[in-house]
Amino acid sequence: MTGLVLKLAPKERVLVNGAVVENGDRRSRLSIITPNANILRLRDAIHPDEVTTPVRRVCYIVQLILSGDMCPDESSMQVLRGLEQLSQVFRDDDSRARLADATNAVLAKNHYQALKSLRCLLPREERLMATPH
Repeated sequence: MTGLVLKLAPKERVLVNGAVVENGDRRSRLSIITPNANILRLRDAIHPDEVTTPVRRVCYIVQLILSGDMCPDESSMQVLRGLEQLSQVFRDDDSRARLADATNAVLAKNHYQALKSLRCLLPREERLMATPH
């Protein structure tokens, strides 16, 4: 079986195609076999007040696509422009690989995977922003 497998903690919530699904009292695995389903772990969701950095801004746009609040066809170009801007800052090989993965995922309309790749850059961005210049 192919698709996305989510490992959920007890009472964890996830947004699936606009519907909030809450796990029961035990850990479980949820298999998403529908291609291009919009999935967002609510524990990973970025609140609008937290969109204070370039990586968070791009993550938030992808999150809005996943939640159904933005049209993927209209927003993908905005995400791709954001990824291009991030590539001007993140110059190490691993970060570039993450940005390439995110770009390829957006082009393939796999926004969950794009968000997953982008989230890896959040700690790096935090370190960069904390470093005095």
